[in-house]
Amino acid sequence: MVNAASKTPALEIRNLEAWYGESHVLHGVDIVVQPGEVVTLLGRNGAGRTTTMRAIMGLTGARKGSVKINGVETIHLPTHRIAHLGVGYCPEERGIFSSLSCEENLLLPPVLKTGTQGMPLDEIYAMFPNLAERRHSQGTRLSGGEQQMLAVARILRTGAKLLLLDEISEGLAPVIVQALARMITMLRERGYTVVMVEQNFRFAAPLADRFYVMEHGRIVERFGAAELAEKMPVLTELLGV
Repeated sequence: MVNAASKTPALEIRNLEAWYGESHVLHGVDIVVQPGEVVTLLGRNGAGRTTTMRAIMGLTGARKGSVKINGVETIHLPTHRIAHLGVGYCPEERGIFSSLSCEENLLLPPVLKTGTQGMPLDEIYAMFPNLAERRHSQGTRLSGGEQQMLAVARILRTGAKLLLLDEISEGLAPVIVQALARMITMLRERGYTVVMVEQNFRFAAPLADRFYVMEHGRIVERFGAAELAEKMPVLTELLGV
């Protein structure tokens, strides 16, 4: 549920520019996400969506502009300091430790000093019954969908309340995608803030409160869920959905 009374955005990006080496990838990105919102960043491959997520975490090359997490300016902070402000980033590659069991992967991340406790294991397993069944299985023995669940669950263990999720539905079976959709709905109900990069429009559309559309490193459209139907012609042109 969106906390309309809050005056401080969970995430406020102003005029963000970012580079990989000499490649200028982001060109003045502006995004504002309120506490408790689910916001989806749409766009074709190469539009700059993943770079935006990485730039929020300080994982690109040079960057300039403003990135505020709960009102704290982070543009000059290193990645570990940004994470300790309560930000959890789930990259597309997942980063599961193959030599550890599912449960060992969950127990590995440190709890952030945000004043918010990480989600207990029993709540994780209630949300992801597959992980409970596979708790003693090696990371490499989990299916792609189970690894994706584990990657998200590992962030929840840290106490992060702002979640950056990059293409979490990509290449997964419909039953797993439905489980991830239920997870995002539950997290919103618990007051988490979620920013998703998604290629799967059918997955993102019913979940998001608001949408941003990127093209060539810029935000070219922004609208709320109530405007989705009238924006479909524009989205069809921009995304080919």
